[in-house]
Amino acid sequence: MDEKTTIKYLQNYIKQKDYHPELLKDYFFKLSEEVGELSRAMRKEMKASNVRQVKGTIDEELWDIIYYTIAIANIYDVDLEQVIKTKEALNQSKYPSAVIFEENR
Repeated sequence: MDEKTTIKYLQNYIKQKDYHPELLKDYFFKLSEEVGELSRAMRKEMKASNVRQVKGTIDEELWDIIYYTIAIANIYDVDLEQVIKTKEALNQSKYPSAVIFEENR
């Protein structure tokens, strides 16, 4: 393994582990809850001191938000890698930047 985790891998991993379309509202409620937990962790400047001690930290809450976002995307069959490319192209035309999104990276 090259130690890189792709969005495609995460989508497949989460779909295999936790795919329950009947829980869509619950996934959304969890996502909302995790945003609140991130807010609290940020307010308290709770950054993980190392990769093994993330409980209650900004680091953990960001992952939880990503997790539930991907779980919701899976239910709607959204290819996040594709939508990122499409949305970044729209953003570049609307908000031009010298920093260009490079596909397949």
